[in-house]
Amino acid sequence: MYLQEHEDEISLIEDDPINFFHAMKSSNSQKWIDAMEVEIKSMRGNDVWDLVELPEGVKPVGCNWIFKTKRDSMGNIERYKTHLVAKGFTQRKDIDYKETFSLVSSKNSFRTIMTLVAHFDLELHHMDVKTTFLSGDIDETIYMVQPKNFVSGNPKSMVCKLKKSIYGLKQASSQWHHKFHQVITSYGFEANMVGDCVYYKCSGSKYVFLILYVDDILLASNDIGLLHKPRNFCRTNSK
Repeated sequence: MYLQEHEDEISLIEDDPINFFHAMKSSNSQKWIDAMEVEIKSMRGNDVWDLVELPEGVKPVGCNWIFKTKRDSMGNIERYKTHLVAKGFTQRKDIDYKETFSLVSSKNSFRTIMTLVAHFDLELHHMDVKTTFLSGDIDETIYMVQPKNFVSGNPKSMVCKLKKSIYGLKQASSQWHHKFHQVITSYGFEANMVGDCVYYKCSGSKYVFLILYVDDILLASNDIGLLHKPRNFCRTNSK
């Protein structure tokens, strides 16, 4: 009986919008607009693009809004979330992008660190870096059309000249990894020579391990004071 009631409740849940126009026609349109404004505010805060005139003969990359309702284990709505995603499938290799790889830690690396945590009773923290890809700088010159509902000037002539990678760009993952490696090593962390995306830092008898899996970070240390700087880095990139 409980399963049947639960299935009936799920069937009443409104599906997430499949595009911008669907979101604007939904009963939660204002909530989606508010979520989009949060996303745009985050991009402005990260100085993701400059609004410029489109050079003659250049075709800009398109973009789409992605909508997702975040729910808890009971199905209750926690928040409405949106992402502005570039249409990376229109990018041209060696012109709009070069590297597309994204290094992640291996399962063996994770198991090794967790074994050390259990054996030495280490402090273990988990961090989720929000707006991850907005932290990566791009080397190529990429123009993107202005996002729907946030257009300034003539949409045909005024476009976004990207300064940082956003979701959807083919190089977004690799640029985020480059940025993370650059910043975390500036804090005195060293990359493990065997396991990708595993870093460590020692200070006398104190030490801390860091495991990166895209935008998820595990920190393990025998001294909680060593966790402050990497945690501050995550907070800085979560604005």
